Amino acid sequence: MDTAPFLPLSSSSSFSSSAIAMDGVVDYRGDPVSRFTSGGWTAALFIIGVELAERFAYYGVSSNLITYLTGPLQESTASAAAAVNTWSGMASMLPLAGAFVADSYLGRHRTILVASLLYILGLGLLTLSSVLPSLRPPKCSINYGKTCSPSSFQVFFFYFSLYLVALAQGFHKPCTQAFGADQFDEKDPEEGLSRSSFFNWWFFGLCLSISITIIILPYVQDNVSWALGFGLPFIAMGIALIIFLIGTKKYRIQQLKGRSPFLRIGKSFAALIKGTATSEGSELHHSKHKSDKEPNDLQIEEAKGLLRLFPLWLTCLIYGIVYAQSSTFFTKQGGTLDRKIGSSFQVPPAALQSFISISIVAFVPIYDQILVPLTRKLSRIPTGITKLQRIATGIVLSVLSMTVAALVEMKRLKTAKDYGLIDQPEAIIPMSLWWLAPQYILCGITEVFTLVGMQEFFYDQVPDELRSIGLALYYSIFGIGNFISSFLISVINKTTRSRGESWFSDNLNSAHLDYFYWLLAGLSFVELIVFLVFSRAYVYKKQQITAE
Repeated sequence: MDTAPFLPLSSSSSFSSSAIAMDGVVDYRGDPVSRFTSGGWTAALFIIGVELAERFAYYGVSSNLITYLTGPLQESTASAAAAVNTWSGMASMLPLAGAFVADSYLGRHRTILVASLLYILGLGLLTLSSVLPSLRPPKCSINYGKTCSPSSFQVFFFYFSLYLVALAQGFHKPCTQAFGADQFDEKDPEEGLSRSSFFNWWFFGLCLSISITIIILPYVQDNVSWALGFGLPFIAMGIALIIFLIGTKKYRIQQLKGRSPFLRIGKSFAALIKGTATSEGSELHHSKHKSDKEPNDLQIEEAKGLLRLFPLWLTCLIYGIVYAQSSTFFTKQGGTLDRKIGSSFQVPPAALQSFISISIVAFVPIYDQILVPLTRKLSRIPTGITKLQRIATGIVLSVLSMTVAALVEMKRLKTAKDYGLIDQPEAIIPMSLWWLAPQYILCGITEVFTLVGMQEFFYDQVPDELRSIGLALYYSIFGIGNFISSFLISVINKTTRSRGESWFSDNLNSAHLDYFYWLLAGLSFVELIVFLVFSRAYVYKKQQITAE
């Protein structure tokens, strides 16, 4: 006879129950979850699968966008580059709004669902803009110029659809990554290490998806049709939503505290200001209000921690400018080179961006499985090197990547001059596309250090309730970086054009992208020096700071 149901609750059974039930997280129905049946890699793999499909959708639009703008929409190279940077900047800034909604009202799980539906709508409209005769630019616009240019309504509808995609991405991106990291409990030693590894493999997965996207979709868009080129991302986003829904029963969902985390930030800074203003009477205040003092101390520490993030965030903006170049001027450079493989196949210019993703896919396992264990033995740090050391290493590599890009561009311009092609912008320069591979590969390895380091740093160093905000701060680096890049391009284009040939002339053979790359290399070197100064003074967040 089974007597277990009649046994009284012992201390051991009580311990087992508390060990299974997790604090602060529930399932999709709001019920408590078990550590052993929820979260972990099982749940995280579903979310990584969502990211694979979502990145296919996003890069299916962004990777070749400059070609569409300079082709069917007939924009100049400088205008198109500025437009791409502005759109990319907005897409990277909107995660701040998405994170606010997620952390204050909807939670990450429901925000992802809403963003997915908005994403599907935006991509659907973008597809219609290239399918319906009344919405798509005339096919003759590429050959006959302004006499057959797209109408104002067609341009408006395209940009409306495009920015709807940016809005959806802004709500989707920070929540998905934070939601994936939420599936690991940092208080558990084994899950804590898995969470650090998650950021590496998350990046591996998204770059694998980007590689496939950049190889396939630019070719479809350039050689088949833009309708199919935009339609495939629409289908991919539908698949992403299905994958996300399949994993629903496995997710750990962070409970909202019922109060906006931004109110908490405000109270933390108010406590800091008040604490500074009343520091002279602190001992008397402590003796009279002992019960209130401790929470205020924690709020003050939290406010100081947020303030310490700002100089590092500000310094990283220069890297955001460098990051913006691979989808604009790198792509236009590639369009001037000999891109033939074999006797007839010609690589689309945007597909050259796959070098970045391929190098990331190749390097992440090396970093995670070889470099981390080796450096761990020397540093005795579980992750091998600190998050800030990882970012600094990436900044060093970004200086090198811009230097190589400048040297390669100098070689391209010299080749054009030697073959008398300066005044023939449509001619293919007898220089292989493989000359661009080093700068793309260096950009990829740079991202393994810098991007992943920033992701983990900003996720980990904000209060637990603000982790969507932390990742949104990370994305805002690239948003503002794109805006600054757009501003620089506009100013430099206007200034240099008034004095002769623009650095960003539509005829790249008479332009000077090399000067722009040298400028970025110099700015990146300054960034490195400033970042090292701020890094040495930075104090990492104490995990026990959990004040309301």
